[in-house]
Amino acid sequence: MSDQPTPGPAPADQPAGKARSAVPAAILVTLIIAGIVALSLWYVVRPQPLLVQGEADARRIDIAARIDGRVAQRPVDRGQNVTPGEVLVAIDNPELLTQLKEAQAAQAVAAADLARINVGTRVEVVNARRAALASAQANLTLQQQTYDRTRQLTEKDFASVQKLDEATASLDIAHRSLEQAKAALDEAVTGYTAEEHQVAEASLAKATAAIATLQAQVAELTVTAPSSAQVYQVGTEVGEYVSPGVALLSLVDLGDVWLRFDLREDLVKRLKIGDKVVVRIPALGDRQVTVEVRTIATKGEYAGWRATRATGDFDLRTFEVRAYPVDKQPDLRPGMSAYVDLAEGAR
Repeated sequence: MSDQPTPGPAPADQPAGKARSAVPAAILVTLIIAGIVALSLWYVVRPQPLLVQGEADARRIDIAARIDGRVAQRPVDRGQNVTPGEVLVAIDNPELLTQLKEAQAAQAVAAADLARINVGTRVEVVNARRAALASAQANLTLQQQTYDRTRQLTEKDFASVQKLDEATASLDIAHRSLEQAKAALDEAVTGYTAEEHQVAEASLAKATAAIATLQAQVAELTVTAPSSAQVYQVGTEVGEYVSPGVALLSLVDLGDVWLRFDLREDLVKRLKIGDKVVVRIPALGDRQVTVEVRTIATKGEYAGWRATRATGDFDLRTFEVRAYPVDKQPDLRPGMSAYVDLAEGAR
């Protein structure tokens, strides 16, 4: 008989090895499931961010025309920085300049008339009035003599009654002419009355006021910058006709820039005046800027998409929040977006 190996217990050991290799896999699966559950719970429990988007804004100055005319010059362009008193727009209005010249001529006439009244009656006029009085006296003497002779002749029937009537009328006219000459001489010697002085002074004052008004209007033909700012928008071009009240251009003061957020009233309670929050500015490379809340004011419109009651008609109002950078941000421009996480709260 040949020697053959006897079958060992190996087949009986194989299930035990498989069982031992399955234990670490089960533990790994259990750990993975536990990690997923824990991570899910952490996402559920952790505070959710409450991002609110705002926008940078600045003090805006709208420059409008006060005088009509045609735009002759506009030496500035959008984005240009201007200084106080710098010319922004020059308007051409020839009719207004002509009215100013007319008013100046009227003022010269009124001034000359007042000077004439202040000087009084000229000596030549007084002498002429004296000569007229002497002539009236001589004529009265002649008419008196003529009347006396005619009356005597009429009494002796050498002259008709008609001749006497004519002599009487001529004598009466001579008397009245003498009175008129005396009054004219008195007027020339006395000079102008106080009322005439007042009328002349009032006429000069009126002409001067008209010139001042037109000069003020002419000054408005040159529109200048009221303060240091930057040209934000341009609404007119050279050659266009503008009317009073028409916007010529808009300026923004980059030294007075703030961030504006529109919040529902249920979110406004998270902020109060004086709070400081950190915002991110995407246009500046997600720069974090600390801002201070200085204004919380209600707006006229409503946020109709968020009702306070499911079955009611009451809507939450919108409030405007203005926050100013604690530190100046020279490169912050109006229109840049800003984000703040209200869930983090204010400092």
